[in-house]
Amino acid sequence: MGSRMTWPQIRQNDAYRGRWVALDDCRYDGRTAQPVEGTIIDADEDLVELCTRIRQSENKNLAILFCEEATEEPPSSRRRPSVPPSAAH
Repeated sequence: MGSRMTWPQIRQNDAYRGRWVALDDCRYDGRTAQPVEGTIIDADEDLVELCTRIRQSENKNLAILFCEEATEEPPSSRRRPSVPPSAAH
């Protein structure tokens, strides 16, 4: 591990898809506060296993994200459909 990648690069990489990814030295989006780039420290399909290894390591301030299928835009930037005022009761 130890590769510095952007979140879109990570999401397109088959090695991380469907896994939890621990990132260090992150750069964050100023608008959404979501990590957009970081150094990959570890990854695992099992979040508990990943967290156990992290607790046993020297790395303590990591962002942990789940890597889903790549889409055109990150989930944090997608807008939720709004309910028209007439439909809300």
